[in-house]
Amino acid sequence: MNLTIENILLVGSLLLLISILVGKTSYRFGIPTLVLFLFVGMLAGSEGIGRIHFDNPQLAQFIGVVSLNFILFSGGLDTNWLSIKPVLWQGISLSTLGVLLTAVSLGLFVWWLTDFNLYEGLLLGAIVSSTDAAAVFSILRAKSLGLKNQLKPTLELESGSNDPMAYILTIAFLSLVANPGQSLLSIIPLFLQQMLLGALAGFLFGKLTKFIVNKIQLTHEGLYPALVIGLMFITFSATDFVGGNGFLAIYICAVYLANQDFIHKGTIIKMFDSLAWLMQIVLFLTLGLLVFPSQILPVIGVGLVISLFLIFIARPLSVLIALTPFKMKMNRRLYISWVGLRGAVPIVFATYPLLAGIEKANMIFNIVFFISLTSVLVQGTTLNTIARWLQVSAPELTNPLATYETFLSEQAKKIRKEITIPEDGLVAGKKIVDLHFPRAALIAMINRGTEFLTPNGATIIAPKDKLIVLADDQESMNLVYECLKVTPAQKVI
Repeated sequence: MNLTIENILLVGSLLLLISILVGKTSYRFGIPTLVLFLFVGMLAGSEGIGRIHFDNPQLAQFIGVVSLNFILFSGGLDTNWLSIKPVLWQGISLSTLGVLLTAVSLGLFVWWLTDFNLYEGLLLGAIVSSTDAAAVFSILRAKSLGLKNQLKPTLELESGSNDPMAYILTIAFLSLVANPGQSLLSIIPLFLQQMLLGALAGFLFGKLTKFIVNKIQLTHEGLYPALVIGLMFITFSATDFVGGNGFLAIYICAVYLANQDFIHKGTIIKMFDSLAWLMQIVLFLTLGLLVFPSQILPVIGVGLVISLFLIFIARPLSVLIALTPFKMKMNRRLYISWVGLRGAVPIVFATYPLLAGIEKANMIFNIVFFISLTSVLVQGTTLNTIARWLQVSAPELTNPLATYETFLSEQAKKIRKEITIPEDGLVAGKKIVDLHFPRAALIAMINRGTEFLTPNGATIIAPKDKLIVLADDQESMNLVYECLKVTPAQKVI
């Protein structure tokens, strides 16, 4: 079947529906959802029962880049700075030195094992050198896997921040394959430029996004998520335009926003979470459509050997070396090395050699696809088992009622006060988001004349407003008084 304007929406919506329904039952059989999305795409492809002909690496790469924007931005929005701060340098070491060591060790092995030359081997190693953010985020969170000693923040920080390094290495080694006369040292300036400009742009665009979202006054709440999407793409494209790494920029931008106060924050985070899942489905379906199973069969043997080397030697070796400066028990290091999931990102990066037209591009793509598939199948299905074997799993609440009661107890506020804003109050005319309320307090309701308002970050405080304020403790309530520029004597109990 050839996709046309008339049938693309029907086919696309059916594939999306099938993927969601299949994914709903996949964990009953211990199969990660992402693998099912790939299989649905393969079954619908030109060599499957759907007979949909799709052989457009350029379009697949575009869909992949757009999807990764949403996936990385959503992952960043879910990142709590307080949780990653203790493991920040461990994550940075894994996402830079760890990726480099994985790429080099695997590249040298491929060079020794196959007829690839050195640069072609290093290119393949670079493409599969990073753990996949989509796979790690979705599998760790879908399995609700409890881990000890801040392992989960370490793994999510690594997977969210190591794609830029893999991208830089992929582009650098691709350039060396196309131009063998170039020096290997020529990639160092590129690396420094991409990482430094990407990090700086991410931080600056994070501050700019917060400022715009808080200052602009939109008539409909639904426009704020659309505004953030636009700013996200501007962050990526502008960073790429000046020579920085766009993937790193949007991740840092999202992490910055996650730990700031801005209007409609909850709505925006939920929307990006939904869009990230949609983008994961679309991405894996697209890559499933792009692959031709008949071309994978001839590389299964060499692909399996390379995949096993990556899982059991290259990845563990790179993790052990990257974490050498840090105090960490061996069982934790081994578990981090096991959660080296490869997924959609390597397959997206494998489209770059296809578009560059290098000699072994098709073979590289098919080997990478097989490596990603086996990685998610072997490692993704055994995360719980390995966690128990290595004794790094933490006890979880399995009773939904207990979980709900725990949530209520955590959210319960011990102190309730009604505070009246004076007619000449200093905060009159300000938005709630600009008051910088303590995190342990909130404004539950505003009584304005005969009206009762449910406030959000964009609500503007008016003179004579009566605020119903809830707080965890007296210290937080004292901070509330400071934020509102009132004294306890001005409150009404």
